[in-house]
Amino acid sequence: MADSLPVAVVCVGMAGSGKTTFMQRINSHLHTKKAPPYVINLDPAVHKVPFDSNIDIRDSLDYKEVMKEYNLGPNGGILTSLNIFATKIDQVMSILEKRTKPNPETPNAKPIRNIIVDTPGQIEVFVWSASGSILLDSLASTFPTVIAYIIDTPRSSSTSTFMSNMLYACSILYKTKLPIILVFNKTDVKDAGFAKDWMTDFETFQAALKREEDNGSFGGVEGAGGGIGGGSGYMGSLLNSMSLMLEEFYRHLSVVGVSSMTGLGVTEFFNAVHEKAEEYERDYKPELVRRQQERQKQKESKRGKELGKLMKDMNVASTAPKLSKDTSDSPTPGKDPIDSISDMESDEDLHNPNRNSDASTDEDDDSPSNGIGEGLTKRYLEALADDGRLADGQSTQNNSFARYLRASSRS
Repeated sequence: MADSLPVAVVCVGMAGSGKTTFMQRINSHLHTKKAPPYVINLDPAVHKVPFDSNIDIRDSLDYKEVMKEYNLGPNGGILTSLNIFATKIDQVMSILEKRTKPNPETPNAKPIRNIIVDTPGQIEVFVWSASGSILLDSLASTFPTVIAYIIDTPRSSSTSTFMSNMLYACSILYKTKLPIILVFNKTDVKDAGFAKDWMTDFETFQAALKREEDNGSFGGVEGAGGGIGGGSGYMGSLLNSMSLMLEEFYRHLSVVGVSSMTGLGVTEFFNAVHEKAEEYERDYKPELVRRQQERQKQKESKRGKELGKLMKDMNVASTAPKLSKDTSDSPTPGKDPIDSISDMESDEDLHNPNRNSDASTDEDDDSPSNGIGEGLTKRYLEALADDGRLADGQSTQNNSFARYLRASSRS
């Protein structure tokens, strides 16, 4: 399936890590290979992007107008824009599915093999928000999806900054539950070999940590030497402990060094994307399907409980008039009992015994204890079927008791 569906690459990273430039580079690389991708821009605050977007959030929303209308700051404006855009995710997914399917009118045209997504520089606004989860879950439920975490390599030359990036990558992996690739960007400024060594050799990281402590640059300016910054023994002990803890985490990561300016390492990046797409199909998709089935079972169980509660309430309400009738049949002392329709029917039954037996049979058939439950259930399921639901009451949508009650009142 990984060979038939396009792979969605979602680029996330800290502000200034070079996400947009990286997006421009991989977009140019794919166009050079005669395999243009489908590009989505989810950053509503960017003024200009160096690539053409097929879907751009700025076409649907004006970031500054959102800030004015809701009296928000910059981060609140970005978050609200994403929330509004997420309400249209069904339309976005229908467009993606339509564009990625082969077109019978142009059978010789190459299908789209990649979907690349640019996200806001405020990484927490996308990764930790409800709208970001909706967008990622929708993509992952349809296409093999890979997270590309862009890291600023020169700034990560400090052990403290490097460890902060690793912890953030770990949190993204466990938050999104999707394959992740660590992309050390700006390798034209500083090679990413030191980062790969720190991730594979614990002693190398310890030596770098000791060197920073001795030079007085620990916890200070990245790459600085000689008395700038300084740190504490507590911080050194913490970084040592975290490096040991993350050793197992490093083994499941793909690490690629890329220069968005020169294009160095882009081929290795797409090789890693292909490997992660296969990993998605093998390891991540079954877990995703299992979680979807659990949510569906929970919804069906909740609907069944609500239906049982409703049917119980309706049965109680239907038996209430019968009880009040039995108590009202006793005559008031000092007054002659008034003939009722039931008394007249009793007199007729004395002259026609056969009628009495037939009537009692009919009453038994139509009694609330025998028929009202089935009748209510049938009408309830018919009301659900009017909204495009299955005849057995199962659906992918939520129940609407208001629709059922309206159907009941019409009956």
